[in-house]
Amino acid sequence: MQVNDGPSSHPIFVAPVNGNAQRSSGYVPGRIVPVRSPPPAKAPPPPPLKPPVPPPARPSVFNLSEDESRRERAQNQQRKNTYICVGVFFCVFLLILILVLSLASKDVLDENCPDHNPVLLSWNPGHDLKKVVVRSGEHYRLDSSATLYSITIQAGGLVVFADDKKGSKNITLRTRHILIEDGGALHIGAPKCRYRSLATITLVGRSDETAVTEVPGMGHKFLGVNAGGTLELHGSERLSWTFLTRTVPASGLATGDHGFQKNFSRGINLRVVDQDTAEVVSNERFDTHDSSNDSKRLSQLLKSLPAGRIVALATGDSAVKSLLEETKRTIKDLLGSTLSHLCFRQAWALVSVIGGGNASCSEDVREHENHDTGGKALARREFRFKCHLVHCVLLAKLLPALFCPEGYCVYSGCPQFTHVGEILDGVDMRAEVALLSRNILIHGEMENSCYGKNWCQYFSYDTFGGHIKILGNFSSVHLSQVELKHMGQQREKGRYPVNFHRCGDVDQRGGYSDHTYLDSLSIHHSFSRCVGIHATNGLLVRDTVGYDTLGHCFFLEDGIEQRNIFFHNLGLLTRPGTILPTDRNDSMCTEITDRVHKGYVPSPANECKAVSTFWIAHPNNHLISNSAAGSQDAGIWYVFHNSSTGDSHGLIPETKAELTPLGIFFNNRVHSNFKAGLFIDRKVKSTNATAADPREYLCLDNSARFKPHENSDPNRPRVTAVIDTLISFKNNDLGAWIRGGDIIIRNSGFADNGVGLSFASDGSYPKDEGSSQEVSQSLFVGESRNRGTNGGQNKYWGIGGVDGKMRTLPRNKTFPIRGFQINDGPVRILDSTFRAFSPTTERFIMAVGFSLKNIWQLTPRNNLSSLAFQPSVTLRAFFGRPGEWFEQNDLDGDKNSIFHDLDGSISNYTDTYVARADNFLIRHPQCVDVPDWNGVVCSGKYFQVYIQTQAASNLSLSISRDEYPDKPMVLRGIRSQTAPSQQYQPVLMMGKSYTVHWNGPTPRETVLSLINFDRGDWALLGFCYPSETVFQITSDIYNKQSNGFDGIEDYGPVSSISDLEKRQQERKYFFDKSVGLLWLYTRARHRRDGYSYCSTAGCERVKIIATIHANQKTQTCNCTANAYPKYRKPASNIVPMPKPNTEPCRACGASQVRTVQAPHERTGSFVYFCLSGTGFELCAR
Repeated sequence: MQVNDGPSSHPIFVAPVNGNAQRSSGYVPGRIVPVRSPPPAKAPPPPPLKPPVPPPARPSVFNLSEDESRRERAQNQQRKNTYICVGVFFCVFLLILILVLSLASKDVLDENCPDHNPVLLSWNPGHDLKKVVVRSGEHYRLDSSATLYSITIQAGGLVVFADDKKGSKNITLRTRHILIEDGGALHIGAPKCRYRSLATITLVGRSDETAVTEVPGMGHKFLGVNAGGTLELHGSERLSWTFLTRTVPASGLATGDHGFQKNFSRGINLRVVDQDTAEVVSNERFDTHDSSNDSKRLSQLLKSLPAGRIVALATGDSAVKSLLEETKRTIKDLLGSTLSHLCFRQAWALVSVIGGGNASCSEDVREHENHDTGGKALARREFRFKCHLVHCVLLAKLLPALFCPEGYCVYSGCPQFTHVGEILDGVDMRAEVALLSRNILIHGEMENSCYGKNWCQYFSYDTFGGHIKILGNFSSVHLSQVELKHMGQQREKGRYPVNFHRCGDVDQRGGYSDHTYLDSLSIHHSFSRCVGIHATNGLLVRDTVGYDTLGHCFFLEDGIEQRNIFFHNLGLLTRPGTILPTDRNDSMCTEITDRVHKGYVPSPANECKAVSTFWIAHPNNHLISNSAAGSQDAGIWYVFHNSSTGDSHGLIPETKAELTPLGIFFNNRVHSNFKAGLFIDRKVKSTNATAADPREYLCLDNSARFKPHENSDPNRPRVTAVIDTLISFKNNDLGAWIRGGDIIIRNSGFADNGVGLSFASDGSYPKDEGSSQEVSQSLFVGESRNRGTNGGQNKYWGIGGVDGKMRTLPRNKTFPIRGFQINDGPVRILDSTFRAFSPTTERFIMAVGFSLKNIWQLTPRNNLSSLAFQPSVTLRAFFGRPGEWFEQNDLDGDKNSIFHDLDGSISNYTDTYVARADNFLIRHPQCVDVPDWNGVVCSGKYFQVYIQTQAASNLSLSISRDEYPDKPMVLRGIRSQTAPSQQYQPVLMMGKSYTVHWNGPTPRETVLSLINFDRGDWALLGFCYPSETVFQITSDIYNKQSNGFDGIEDYGPVSSISDLEKRQQERKYFFDKSVGLLWLYTRARHRRDGYSYCSTAGCERVKIIATIHANQKTQTCNCTANAYPKYRKPASNIVPMPKPNTEPCRACGASQVRTVQAPHERTGSFVYFCLSGTGFELCAR
């Protein structure tokens, strides 16, 4: 038998080899289901007592002569020897006969093969709709196809699918459900004895069959594993998915010297391809219509070919009149054909591999249409092997040749779009190629169209598929090389193609010495998810393909699932579903309202529209070498749960997910997703809808902030979340959006995204004090040479900025493309390279940009260094201009955009700050304007003052620097204009004076927070008040963690501005009644560390409480006219402007400018063998 070592794993995660997988029905791994002790071992019964036996009677004695006695003894010995010889002869003969027959049948018993178990009884139940229960002592080998109402395997019962060396045992089991429990087991193949034949389990039933009783905990139309059950399914090993090795243009691959023939000649036309060189080694025609000799020659030629040769056969005109039965058997035995009868002039084509069996064979037969095999010959097994680049409908149907021993791939048909198979501009953009067919198939039998209560307003097709459900305390579950098609039930929660339901720990922690795994599954055309992991930890999901699914594909459900490993999986085309708010699109979100508070209409953008290929509900899980492409919303989404939800509600009242360190994230790629490639942000609502909060349970909530710490304890040190080797391209909006505390992205590539990478912390203070975000050793490409194809879901087609050629565009033709987007902070980017950012007359394309229409803070601690810009970058940075997408470009964050250029690698001036050109709060006379950027480069030192007001709505703040009083900045605040409290967050230059004015009555209470001040930093601020105002001014230190205040001190008045300037180290203020300005110094008295916004003692603040005279309470407080020219000062700089850099930075940029997904599968060339027109052709490699 074929032997291999079963699925291998990434070395870090290899589980110890399993010992005895058979467990007693009482064995209980995991932490979810209550523990039940195993029954005591049964001792064998004592042997029965023997009754007393009377002594034998004494024999009679006869006297014989001595000669007669010797003669008798010799005769007895001779007879005994004769019997022994005859017995030995027959035993040897039987052994030789058995051996000869076994060898002749090539069916040597193999202890690794479950169907070779000698205790198995042949089982041929036929097609009888009865409920079958397989109990203790009943061990069956299913030898033929069967139709049954249901099968329950329990109490030690065993069912094994029969197999043979040739893989000719093609068995279909059709039933409503299969339930395995309490010691029962179902085996199809084994890790060391892969199933070679074709096994099909068809699950039947409709959702509206009220007469059919639902199985508790399982429902309808399922393969279920209950406590104590064993499910082992292991199909023939095939490469699950890989990448194209060269680009396939929309016109198809170029052909070599051998092209297809328009009209094949009569008989069977044959091509033989060398699997190592792709050379056509034989090109012949056999007139099997007229010549039996040609039929014999075909049989002889096939028998002469070595194993592994690729063979293609196609009929021309007619080929059956003289086609011998011997030749048919040869084609069947060597190539795995299942064709038993061919009619006159019937079209037939086959591609297979010598010795590959029916698992390697794809063939198509059609009724007679004309006198040749007009049209394409494609595999009749629907979706046998398909190649997709997401957002395209089908690239081409690929025949299943990933089985080829030397890694050759066969594809058929002409692609609709160009599919990249190479590294472009340094970013690995090779399209994924997935094999959807397996020789073990489990599928749901479907109706022709939607019916009943199956959300037919959203789906025209039947969505009540089959499902596999595994419950806790199972004995053993391992699935490898299995195809799951038409599985999942859109109407029912928890009915997924594969669902581990509250299984607890399924690795060594749960007592499973053989790590529970799903390996190389093909899950396609699913009606609800791909793999559901529900309150289950330690599951390995490897090499699994999820294609064309409704709802989140690889899905962690309740927010408590940890240590699960997703290794080298591929998810393609993830569509919206109805089950959770986060699955839904716009219409589903607003129309499915049965679980919101009465009368409430959900907001799709804020509560729904999050369907993702990988939905990771807890950060402590591992993602390695996965690909996520073509999701309606996100490729990979990390979402947070405050507490366990769903069926686990209340099990863990506080998950601390936001505080939990990130698991391994390495070598993942995300592309062709609509909203984002990678998204780390937000949580789900964990309370039911009420009048106070009418939103649906488990809808999106915007209040999560990822801040990982040791042991999930905020009082312990922070832990950096590392995202290593992320490849993100062709995402319509965001390549990656990542909000949180300490996060590092490295060795990554971003290309052709609307926005390559955007970090976010918080609009005011980072929730995790002292944290920061970094990207290093990465590559950003604005518009690569992957120009895409016009049509399909590519809505926007326009001129590229670098080469002026037509290409697909993100968002629309005018959307401002950004490589790295600065947002919130503190963020830093270093040792990275930018390529191909060149604007057009229609749109801006910039290497470094900012969040559009931004009201939030941008810290001057955001910094850039060691960056390399290739000549194709003509717009390094851009601060926006009024117009489309930017609108008026006048929100508070827009105006305060700024970053620190540490080494001058972007601005050419070392240790300078780059800000918006019209921001005169930070300018000085030596600043250098950069008109193309709408920016200015200035030396100096900068910080922020947060100005918080109370009991004053609809106020705008105007702040002017005394050196540029005619260039004020007007701020509207970060909250709604009608809010009773407001916060303004300007960036100021250290050592300068400013005046603050209002467009209405002055606030009664104002708090000034010193943000990003170092000890000794100061600014002099004057606030406008009515002349009769009385003040109470104090300073304090706010501790955000304890929400307490320390160090409260009062400010005292002085009589003049000169006195105030002399005593600026003291807590003093001066109120100039003639002008209406209250002057005071904001000075930091404590040390600040690293990227902390506040000092080590806490956030230093100044609080002003104003008592305003009754007749002045409605007075508009704008003192500008009175303040100047009295307080105007000459413009000057504090830090001299450096000279421009004269030498290029040779150490800048990423150390390597090729971002390639690390190899997993074996490498090698692929031969593309095309079926086209009336026959087939060898396509150039």
